[in-house]
Amino acid sequence: MDGVLVDTGEFHYQAWSRTLALFDIPFSRKLFLETFGMNNKGILERLLGYQPDHRFFTIIIDKKETLFRQVIHGHVKPLPGVVEMLHFLKSKGIRQAIASSAPQENIDALVDELILRDSFEAIVSGDELAGKPAPDVFLAASQALGVPPQNCLVIEDAVTGVEAAKRAGILCLAVTNTNPAEKLYQADYVVESLLQVDSVLCEALLQLSQERNNKNG
Repeated sequence: MDGVLVDTGEFHYQAWSRTLALFDIPFSRKLFLETFGMNNKGILERLLGYQPDHRFFTIIIDKKETLFRQVIHGHVKPLPGVVEMLHFLKSKGIRQAIASSAPQENIDALVDELILRDSFEAIVSGDELAGKPAPDVFLAASQALGVPPQNCLVIEDAVTGVEAAKRAGILCLAVTNTNPAEKLYQADYVVESLLQVDSVLCEALLQLSQERNNKNG
């Protein structure tokens, strides 16, 4: 979701910066980019260098996410090509799911702000799962759709997300919304914009999937 369907990076950065400043926890844009795509547990452990107790974790995250949902209201829109891609894939009978590290409340807020809920058959939050680069959220989305992982495609923008897709054994298309192509090298295919997701690209990805399945079989 974040960085693929909608550009929320600056909103997350603002929310983290303002929240962490209240607790004198060092934060920078470099740390933000390094942790973008991870779930809150992973991000906070990375920033602190240790696993915080549940009460402290909850206080920080509740403040951050409440602030995030406030700042996005009326200020977000789908990234270029998103609406076209979703409609195109749906017209081809491709079942679609959101698999996000974000809390469910954030996902719901963004999906409703963007008016995209009807495009998805499943919406999965990885907030309570092992965070990316663990594959858990993608495997959960695959299960929610009732589609085997080897028949799925993950669209990602984050380095940790691409790694998670590969660990799940799922074909991965990376889009350079957040990271340059050279950082997304593990992906099976890289595009600069979702405007490039058309029938030709879908055929190419299908061919990649078939070749991989034949090789593994």
